[in-house]
Amino acid sequence: MNNNWKKLIVALDLDKRSEIEKAIDIFAPKGVKFKIGSIAFTKFGPDFVKGLIDQGIDIFLDLKLYDIPNTMARTSSVIAELGCWAFTVHLYSGREALGAVKEAVAKTAEKMKKARPLILGVSVLTSSEATKSEIHDLVRQADYVGLEGVISSANDVKEIKKDFPKLKVITPGIRNPLDQKGDQKRIATASIAFANGADYIVVGRPIIEKNDYLKAAEEIIRG
Repeated sequence: MNNNWKKLIVALDLDKRSEIEKAIDIFAPKGVKFKIGSIAFTKFGPDFVKGLIDQGIDIFLDLKLYDIPNTMARTSSVIAELGCWAFTVHLYSGREALGAVKEAVAKTAEKMKKARPLILGVSVLTSSEATKSEIHDLVRQADYVGLEGVISSANDVKEIKKDFPKLKVITPGIRNPLDQKGDQKRIATASIAFANGADYIVVGRPIIEKNDYLKAAEEIIRG
């Protein structure tokens, strides 16, 4: 099996349960993880997410938490109770909030006797332009409070890995050369992302907007 399958996170930005179940049936046997973002989470709710987790599916809950420290900490506790593989917080929320999240997750996981979800800090969305210094300052906050990883474009991975070697880097904005760019501004192929040191890539529309999910994914991870 191509090891890159286990580095793929398929973004289930879908509002039809049948399409979500189709993607999971196709990719779960290959060791793929799945991102549930605001679309599917709002439509189907936490019970749906919990049901997937109970089936042994690795769920990356991408809600990009950004609020006051107390609210972020309490929300993170609920996510830890669900048993998600990972979830996202905005690095713009600041060190106090990020530290509160880290502490809340540790306490909840210990109390529930569950593995801690990875806390992944969102730097700047790949649909927005960003300077190297802006990315560096945000990622430094993630490293300072001890988050497990960050979400960042393929073009930033090499520098992040050099300056903050403990952090995992999860890379969205993955496109093959012939794919539509859509609203993404900082894009790259999977091969560039992996060559730069990305631990995982997140791919949504280039897969789920195609009729043949499997063929589309194969083209992505070879690209």
